Amino acid sequence: MKRIKNIFLTFILAVASVSCVSKLAYTEPDLQLPEKFQYTATADTASIANLEWKQFFSDPILQGLIEKGIKNNYDLQIALKQVASSQEKLKQAKYLQYPDVGFGVSAQISKPSKNSMNGQSLNLFLGQSHVEDYNAAFNLSWEADIWGKIKNQQEVSRMQYLQTYEATKAVQTQVVAAIAQGYYNLLMLDKQIQIAKSNLELSTNTLSITEKMWQSGDTTSLGVQQATAQKQSTELLITQLEQNIAIQENALSILVGENPTKISRTIEMSDTSLPQDISAGLPAAMVSRRPDVRQQELVLLESNSMVGIAQANMYPALKITANGGVNSFKIDNWFQIPASLFGSVLGGITQPIFQKRQLKTDLNVAKIQREKNVLAFRQSVLNAVGEVSDALVSNESLKIQEQKATEQVTTLKKGIKSAEMLYKGGMANYLEVITAQGNSLQAELNLASVKRQRLSSIVDLYRALGGGWK
Repeated sequence: MKRIKNIFLTFILAVASVSCVSKLAYTEPDLQLPEKFQYTATADTASIANLEWKQFFSDPILQGLIEKGIKNNYDLQIALKQVASSQEKLKQAKYLQYPDVGFGVSAQISKPSKNSMNGQSLNLFLGQSHVEDYNAAFNLSWEADIWGKIKNQQEVSRMQYLQTYEATKAVQTQVVAAIAQGYYNLLMLDKQIQIAKSNLELSTNTLSITEKMWQSGDTTSLGVQQATAQKQSTELLITQLEQNIAIQENALSILVGENPTKISRTIEMSDTSLPQDISAGLPAAMVSRRPDVRQQELVLLESNSMVGIAQANMYPALKITANGGVNSFKIDNWFQIPASLFGSVLGGITQPIFQKRQLKTDLNVAKIQREKNVLAFRQSVLNAVGEVSDALVSNESLKIQEQKATEQVTTLKKGIKSAEMLYKGGMANYLEVITAQGNSLQAELNLASVKRQRLSSIVDLYRALGGGWK
């Protein structure tokens, strides 16, 4: 009874020593963040990234596409499976502090040579030529977490789980942004093909007028050829745009996890609306919000725990093993209680002395890896700030470009009317009409492209700030 008390006392003292040890302290790197983003007038705590994607994107059709993407996109589903996998490992890590317990049953019959010492001894003392041994026992082994090794192992599992969770959010932000970009690109192509078809009507009218003038002798066959070439060029453009629309529809279908199909649209690009207040907020808030940056910080926290594990491996380890059960040399009295009962307990402290420098190398490598992850974390923050700044400057520049492109379209449309009137009156030649139509077509196509780029820049800003996963 006294021995059992001593064993339990040793066990309690070991557990108490574990409770006094915490995981390795973590010092957050100095990120040297700016007070506000470049190209912003003032530092504002509000940010469009705080909006849920359903609030940010008000178009019902786009919302439907995004909902499908979040539900069916295969990249996102793979990321969710990775979360489930790491969650199982996290559950298992919670049991690392408990002892390993096993149960085994064994039976052995040994028959030594009659001429051997064992054989003669058996015959002399037991009057038999073989030995039987039957054993059924529980085995227990436990290592006291004196230096926090197990706690750090649990922390590693927790950080790996959180990394997969943040990775899933990062994938969702990318999926949401990609669907929105593809949808706006589709609306731009719709607008461009509408412009091209309208210009085709103008080209057809110009060709008709030129043919009549040629028939009346007021122009040459070269004018007819040039007008025909202009019409054919517009027809070629329409075919190319139709091809691009089909390819974009296929890409959107794949993004939402469906087979390539037609994408319904009920609005034009000019009818789309995004939040007008595109405040970026503060850089510090962006760092805590962006999933990929947060994921990189979790990698750093994981490497910090790995340093703790490598450090703990260099210190003494307290291990307790025990086994007990029933044992007998005859199967008839194998389970006679208490005669067949046996038990043993062993406790020991092991201190590594010489491991061919392996433990010190592991510790140094773990520290270097932590330093690498500090640099990687800082780089991810720097990249994130750069992406936000790029999106901000793009949006401001595209505002001006859209205004100038709109003015250019208005001017060139007036030029078409003037050229047509002068051509009919014989005061302008066919080249001036064709040139005016070509310039107007290109300007309208460019305006549609600029509008799409501006929408894209706002979506880029939303994603760069960490929006889209809520």
